[in-house]
Amino acid sequence: MKLTLTTFLSLDGVLQAPGQPDEDREGGFEHGGWLIPHADEDMGTFVGEWFEDADAFLFGRKTYEIFAAHWPNVVDDDDPTPTRLNKCPKYVVSRTLDTPDWAGTTVIKDDVVAEVRRLKSEPGNELQVHGSGELARTLIEHGLVDEYRLWFFPVFLGSGKRLFEGAKVPATLQLVDSKKTSTGAVIHIYRPAPETPES
Repeated sequence: MKLTLTTFLSLDGVLQAPGQPDEDREGGFEHGGWLIPHADEDMGTFVGEWFEDADAFLFGRKTYEIFAAHWPNVVDDDDPTPTRLNKCPKYVVSRTLDTPDWAGTTVIKDDVVAEVRRLKSEPGNELQVHGSGELARTLIEHGLVDEYRLWFFPVFLGSGKRLFEGAKVPATLQLVDSKKTSTGAVIHIYRPAPETPES
């Protein structure tokens, strides 16, 4: 399976708490819900198209708990987002979660990198990661992301957790597509650039 990473970012690279004021106040973050004024029909269309390609999902614990509190209660056979989330296998990386309530969930406690490599070797279309900042940084560091779907929203926050914060391994990405929404969000889709042969 191809591992895709979809992340909502401010213009200054912040991914913390895009959806709700109390989603993640760690570090005294007070700008939660910054994405909401910029959500529109285009956003729903693009997200829905990508969810149709999912065969499995991989989450960090915090993002998993946000999703698990909402999506099991949404039933709409015409909407690929709840349909795929509720029917596809889900994997959550956590040292503390033992008995997840969301049906179809497996907890990964040890050797995350090895387990993700194993999942990627399984047949299927996409293993999707949404948000999950800490997990995303681990995946990036170990070269496990096959496609980045980075949503940049027209807002500057000045503080908060950033996707590439503390990145230890430099990398070059190749832009393969761009989209924009009616509210000014821009989605850049990147894949790791092919390695340049040594001369």
